Amino acid sequence: MSNPLLEKFSNPFETAPFDQLKNEHFLPAVKEAIQLAKQDIEKIKSNPIPTFENTIEALDQAGDKLNVISAIFFNLNSAETNEEIQKLARDISPLLTEHSNDILLDQELFARVAQIFEQKGELKLDSEQQTLLEKTYKAFVRNGAKLSESDASKLRAIDQELAQLSLKFGEHVLAETNRFVHFVDQESDVEGLPESIKEAAAQTAEEKGKPGQWAFTLAFPSYIPAMTYLKNRELRKTLFLAYNTKSCKGDELDNQEIIKEILELRYERAKLLGYASHAQFVLEERMAKSPEEVLQFLDDLLEKAKPKAEKEVAELTAFAKNLDGIEQLERWDFAYYSELLKKEKYELDDEILRPYFQLEHVIQGVFETAGKLYGLKFSPNKEIPVYHPDVTAYEVKDENGNHVAVFYADFFPRAGKRNGAWMTSFKGQFQLQGKDHRPHISIVCNFTKPTKTKPSLLTFNEVTTLFHEFGHALHGMLAKTKYQSLSGTSVFWDFVELPSQIFENWCYEKECLDLFAKHYETGERIPLDLIERIKKAANFQQGYQTVRQISFGLLDMAYHKGNPAAITNLFEFERKVMEKTDLLPRVADTLMSTSFSHIFQGGYAAGYYSYKWAEVLDADAFEMFLENGIFDPVTAHSFEKNILSAGGTEHPSILYKRFRGREPKSEALLRRAGLI
Repeated sequence: MSNPLLEKFSNPFETAPFDQLKNEHFLPAVKEAIQLAKQDIEKIKSNPIPTFENTIEALDQAGDKLNVISAIFFNLNSAETNEEIQKLARDISPLLTEHSNDILLDQELFARVAQIFEQKGELKLDSEQQTLLEKTYKAFVRNGAKLSESDASKLRAIDQELAQLSLKFGEHVLAETNRFVHFVDQESDVEGLPESIKEAAAQTAEEKGKPGQWAFTLAFPSYIPAMTYLKNRELRKTLFLAYNTKSCKGDELDNQEIIKEILELRYERAKLLGYASHAQFVLEERMAKSPEEVLQFLDDLLEKAKPKAEKEVAELTAFAKNLDGIEQLERWDFAYYSELLKKEKYELDDEILRPYFQLEHVIQGVFETAGKLYGLKFSPNKEIPVYHPDVTAYEVKDENGNHVAVFYADFFPRAGKRNGAWMTSFKGQFQLQGKDHRPHISIVCNFTKPTKTKPSLLTFNEVTTLFHEFGHALHGMLAKTKYQSLSGTSVFWDFVELPSQIFENWCYEKECLDLFAKHYETGERIPLDLIERIKKAANFQQGYQTVRQISFGLLDMAYHKGNPAAITNLFEFERKVMEKTDLLPRVADTLMSTSFSHIFQGGYAAGYYSYKWAEVLDADAFEMFLENGIFDPVTAHSFEKNILSAGGTEHPSILYKRFRGREPKSEALLRRAGLI
């Protein structure tokens, strides 16, 4: 059987052949690509004299076919999965883990790497080569190259088990999200819902075989508007409980034991490698160097944010009591009364703004913003195959018409897609034999779908989400490094959110909003007074939101900073950790941890704090744009050169100082959030 994954991709720009792919292609392709990668490794080992070029550079290029096939497969498992793909993931994941360990635990190969590492002072390497050498050497050491044979076998077993548990965790959360649907048949039950959301709920009910009713699911475009607008308090409570009890009900989709196993295995792995905890292991390769530094950072922020957050909750409690006689504000009340209070204080709510944010216009706005800053042009290209009809592929060119990247955009929820929003890549950027291989980048979101009568109209929060993910995409698309493992988003985890978070800032600026915010029916530009209200409302409940983010960072660090053996009851553990950040009464039987995909399925374990860490960087960096002009070409060129294009070629603090001219200052974030 011919296998399109193993042939040279003939599509434009050698993109993934989605139009030819069948599920049965993946397992044979992975097995064959592993054999090809093994040949690459044997070729490296066969060189009699190890050099930087024939060992370190060759390792960076080894297994390229396998990397591309794996990226295609695991991206589909996140964005367009089904039972067959999930089963394949359980078969493929152990093969990849074993292959990775075969390389990193190969003593002969490590001896060559170590020999070059010991000679690094004599090799006259440039900064990018030095970074690659250090990263390669550390990758071996941090993955067990110095272990005894018996300990290396233990490490292999742990890695296999962790890979499977992470997959199972994600499958459970997706299945829980997909299986919940709540129907109502009385129009009084959907009072408060905007017409567009009401229409979408009716459309969902019809699709699920109950025409004339309204359906609510746990997908973000259904759940978030329901919690924000539904007047029916009991219905909000029902949805809140469903969302916050995902995978903790003691049934076949329960993740509690999986979490305990993951934590135990991560701890065991860290100890095996000579670290005190999983957090110590992770933070060795971060800007924040230790759990103590992370906790100090979060506690300092909490000290400044909590008094403001408590005032905000007291204000909202009084507002709800005055409006509806609510004696005790509950968690399922917060979004609803917040929206009403925001409307009263700023004459602003999502439904006033939504008509100005038609998805197609916002996409054009994102493209124009990237064009004004970095000279990029985006053209849809129907010749590039896509994995779902909802996906659009674009060719990206620079101002001189040179090819920069392929960009995929995938915006609407569906059963095979996990919740949330993320950027990913199907192929990284690298240079080889004088040719610059350009990247294939994708962003995946879950936005409000068009209905029979209205296009997709975004909330302002969805607009900032799109800008956020596109900021990550720019980091990938503008990569300009020699080595793939240092390219694009291959940076320290607490630096990776800088390009994404800084890009959100443009959403609040008139000069940027004027590019795309126009009424979907009249074409009228967003009025100046609405923009001013958006800016005034930007700090609305920032204390509360800051404390909420800190609570997730503290929970993540609590799970990973020590021996998890004492964690026997997740409900009690989570409650105790989050006590100091709780601003509303805790709700019995709810558990956030069992759907905390960032740390148990994604790559944020012992790294969730990085969102707030990067906010310090982004607020400080954006002040430079504000000082010089948000589209100032000199500032934009410096940001592109020193941050976006540079990837992980040097330590992030060096790159940041090169852009900003100094160390970052946290005051910019505190000013922006209204905390000082």
